[in-house]
Amino acid sequence: MKYVKYSKYVADALEGLSAEDLLKLLENYLLDSGFYSQYYNFYEMDSERTLEELRQALLEAMRENQLEPEELLRELLQRAGQAGEESSALDELLNRLLERLAEEGYITIDAPPTPGQPTRPEAGSISGAEGKVKFEVTDKALDFLGYKALKDLLASLGKSSFGRHDTRELATGVESSGSTRRYEFGDTMNLDVNATLLAALSRTGLHLPLDLDYPDLQVRQCEYQSSCATVLMLDCSHSMILYGEDRFTPAKKVAMALSHLIRSQYPGDSLHLVLFHDSAEEIPLGDLARVKVGPYYTNTREGLRVAQRVLSRQKKDMRQVIMITDGKPSALTLEDGRIYKNAFGLDPLVVSETLREVARCRRSGVLINTFMLASDYGLVSFIQKVTEICRGKAYFTTPYTLGQYLLMDYMSKKVQRVH
Repeated sequence: MKYVKYSKYVADALEGLSAEDLLKLLENYLLDSGFYSQYYNFYEMDSERTLEELRQALLEAMRENQLEPEELLRELLQRAGQAGEESSALDELLNRLLERLAEEGYITIDAPPTPGQPTRPEAGSISGAEGKVKFEVTDKALDFLGYKALKDLLASLGKSSFGRHDTRELATGVESSGSTRRYEFGDTMNLDVNATLLAALSRTGLHLPLDLDYPDLQVRQCEYQSSCATVLMLDCSHSMILYGEDRFTPAKKVAMALSHLIRSQYPGDSLHLVLFHDSAEEIPLGDLARVKVGPYYTNTREGLRVAQRVLSRQKKDMRQVIMITDGKPSALTLEDGRIYKNAFGLDPLVVSETLREVARCRRSGVLINTFMLASDYGLVSFIQKVTEICRGKAYFTTPYTLGQYLLMDYMSKKVQRVH
């Protein structure tokens, strides 16, 4: 005979804390740009971040938000004098939370290879791994952080919904604006039946059967919605974390929010990321969260060169560069590959070559919109020259309002060429 044994249900104090809640707690740690680091190593991609550091970051975030269960706190206070008890209780708590992140696909855990054991541990074996266990943030986690950043930015704007880029041109589509015109080859067959029948009657008169021909076809018009290719240029020079505030982490959050916005609401658009410092390079958006700034100069001209190469591959109605910077151009890649540097900025050679590159962007039809995180006189005068040449726009903003200005500009599209 089969027996079923019932026991008292013991509620988990952390049962209501979902994996998404844990990601929100760890957001600042996962997107850290090196502002609190003693060493500023650029583009290390967090190669040394271990699971133990993630545990400590989670514990600190829980303490700051007062999310530690009261029962655990009482237990820790009672056992404070017993060596090893506190760490074992905390480890059990934190391991359960990290296992939850791993099970739902937000992080992957890589343990050091040991003889006779697999390299990647199974979920639930976090506590038993020895040595330095490293972890990786998955694309799913980065997408969620991008969604959260976008949601926070739109909430500050007072916006709840947004569509595609409207223009002043008309096209044939499903959402009509009321006006009609004669059908042309290639148009969407969104027929205005009444206008088509009236055109046929005015041509042949009222008799049956009705003679309907191609010139009689009338189609409804809708607003033409353009496509846009965007390159986001992020300044990774040392000044982005140098003057007492972290300017790079807010820029990363805005980039992730913009990526989520384009993927979910503007599927016809494209977004590429270019980092510029001593030199410049394009990186995948998935690697952005792990980038840190370093003690480097500002090579704006090389960033524009890379951005133009990226945009030349895009067949879109509009092509634009969104540049986020807080410093004057202070570096230049010479023809022989050497990098010329001037720490004081506004070097005549660097400025003249950078402006010449801006003029090339203008001739190739690329708009440049600049978001400045500083307002010193030298930077302002340089940006004024850039906007004058390329006929773009410049915004004087702060790390706290950067996302609002950038998203408003992207969604309104007041600078598009199709107008």
